[in-house]
Amino acid sequence: MPASAEALFGELAEELAPQGAKRGQMFGMACLKDPNGKAFVGLHGEELVVRLNRDTPEHAAALALPGSHLFDPMGGRPMKDWICLALAQHEQWLPLTEAARHMPR
Repeated sequence: MPASAEALFGELAEELAPQGAKRGQMFGMACLKDPNGKAFVGLHGEELVVRLNRDTPEHAAALALPGSHLFDPMGGRPMKDWICLALAQHEQWLPLTEAARHMPR
């Protein structure tokens, strides 16, 4: 059984802090921001939300994971560059978070 989503998110924050990632808030959820203040990952309930540019291999790979879906915080208008990753896919959280951190914006 994996640790809680909050604990795993905390581990991501610690792992990426030396690279300039800082904790913040976005859409009312905890997130990590790059040194320029742009959010690239967040925690929404038990899901990790990563920003991966559409039409990239990383985006396709993340969306293909079981339980993954586009982030739709308001219902009816999904954000095409943001993907929710299920807690069951926690082993993919760090590599996809690192991919999100390196995506051009």
